[in-house]
Amino acid sequence: MFLFEAKRVMIVIFGALINAIALNFFFISADVYASGFTGMAQILASFFSEYLNINFIGTGIWLLLLNIPVILLGWFKVGHHFTLYSILSVFATTVFLELIPVLSISDDIMLNAVFGGVIGGFGVGITLKWGASTGGSDILAMVISRVKDKPIGSYLMIINGVIIVLAGLLNEPENALYTLVALYVTTRVIDTIHTRHEKVTAMIVTKKTEELQAAIYKKVARGMTILPARGGYSKEEKSMLIIVITRYELYDLERIINEVDPNAFTNVVETAGIFGFFRKDN
Repeated sequence: MFLFEAKRVMIVIFGALINAIALNFFFISADVYASGFTGMAQILASFFSEYLNINFIGTGIWLLLLNIPVILLGWFKVGHHFTLYSILSVFATTVFLELIPVLSISDDIMLNAVFGGVIGGFGVGITLKWGASTGGSDILAMVISRVKDKPIGSYLMIINGVIIVLAGLLNEPENALYTLVALYVTTRVIDTIHTRHEKVTAMIVTKKTEELQAAIYKKVARGMTILPARGGYSKEEKSMLIIVITRYELYDLERIINEVDPNAFTNVVETAGIFGFFRKDN
């Protein structure tokens, strides 16, 4: 357990470093904006610097300030464990953004948009893959998902749409287009590394039914359906546990299965929709 948590902490810090490199080496110098709260922090830093001549509040500080109310919301509405990793990610990103100098690797805005999107998407993707969060829009999406129990893509699209419009207003209109390219590249990289679907269904075939059921419920707190199953080749009697979870819980489920029954067979598929009760208050 300790090794899993220590590895997750290292991944979160590494992901924060990668995000800071994408911003300071590619996005900021080219006036191309990232997605979510990071992009909003860039916009605020640009606005205060260019129009109010206030330069002492950088992107990292704005990112931290924007995340404070959202982190408090996540602490009470999502859960302490999930929010703690979000706090670590936001704090580490802020520190790296303040320590790493802003450099211009290339004068080509397209190269900055594409490479910044690839690197930033990689940082976010590995963070999500290890069951952590980058804070900001991730926490907001989690809260909306549990309250509304509806897809969050439209809400995130609104946030990114505002970023694209402001990018065009603060700079040249083409900056909005390049920001759109960066957001698309970032999303595609994240999709490649980690599923961005809101809910997934896991079908677990195991001989340790009671132990696995208890361990999953203790950590994930989701209901499940148990069906009798039999091995096609071995003819052994087993059980199939069917559980619907959010993408943020996928890492925890994988870790539980590996600890309780490493020989279990698990198939994870995208869930297009749910009709009926889906626990939202855990």
